[in-house]
Amino acid sequence: MSAEPLVLIRDVNGVRTLTMNLPRRLNGWTEAMMRAKAEALAAAAADASVKAVILTGAGDYYSAGVNLGGTIKLQAPKALHAFIVEHNEALFRRFIEFPKPILVAVNGPAIGASVTSATLCDGLIASEAATFSTPFAKLGVAREGCSSVYFARLMGAEAAERMLGAEGWVPTGAEAAEIGLAQEVVAPGALLDRAQAIAEGWIAEGRARSYRAGATAEELIAVNAEESVRVADSFLSPTFLNGQFEFLWSRKKRGPALVFKALTLTHPVWRRFL
Repeated sequence: MSAEPLVLIRDVNGVRTLTMNLPRRLNGWTEAMMRAKAEALAAAAADASVKAVILTGAGDYYSAGVNLGGTIKLQAPKALHAFIVEHNEALFRRFIEFPKPILVAVNGPAIGASVTSATLCDGLIASEAATFSTPFAKLGVAREGCSSVYFARLMGAEAAERMLGAEGWVPTGAEAAEIGLAQEVVAPGALLDRAQAIAEGWIAEGRARSYRAGATAEELIAVNAEESVRVADSFLSPTFLNGQFEFLWSRKKRGPALVFKALTLTHPVWRRFL
C-alpha cells in the first residue's frame, strides 16, 4: 500500500485547498514536504481551473516549520553558506511569486518559516487554536521571510519586536487578529468553511494576486534576497553552531554533535574564506 500524499488536494468552485499532511511530524517542512508543497503550488499555478488557493495543515498543527536536520547537509563552509542563501531565498520566493490569490488558514500552532511565509500571501485567517511562534532570536538565526521589514508594517513595531526579539512572544489566534498579523479569527470547526467563503468571494470579485500592507512583489523579493545572506551568515555563526552541538549532544547524537563542535572551534579559521 502506498503512503498517503504529503499534500492533500481538494477542488471546490475554483478554489484549490492544499493541506499539508504530515501530522505525525507536526507538518514540519522536511525536504520531502517542501518538495511536495512546491510541486502542489506549481500545479495550482498552471491549472486554469484554479482561481484561488487555500493552504492549511492536517491534524493539530499548521506547521512546525523548517526541519533543519532534514534540510541542511553538512559540507564545506563556503558551499554550505551558498546552499543556505539559495535555499532560503527560493523558499520564500515561491510564495511571493505565486501568481494567484492565496489564503492561509492556520489551524493550529505555526512556527518559524510557516509563519513568515503566511504573511507573504494575500490573506491569513486563524483558528482560535492557532499560535504563532518566530523563535529566531532564541535560535541565534537572522530574521527571514521578509519579517525584518514586513512584520512592523503589518502589526506595528512594538508587536513585531515582541515576536521577533528576545521576548519571543507567541500570540494566540485571537491576539494575532488583534495586532493585525491575522485578518480574522474563527472557531476551529469553522475555519475551512470560512476560508472557502473568503476565497470564493475573491474569485467573484475578480481579485488579482496582492500583498498586504502596501507591499509589492519587487520590494519583497529584494528584502528576501538581503535577508537570505544574513540567514546564511547566522547559521554559520558560533552561537548557532554551538546551539546545534548542545541540542544534538542532549539527544545523544554524538557524531553529528561533534561535527558542530569542531565547526565552532575552527570558526575563526574558516570564516575568513566565506
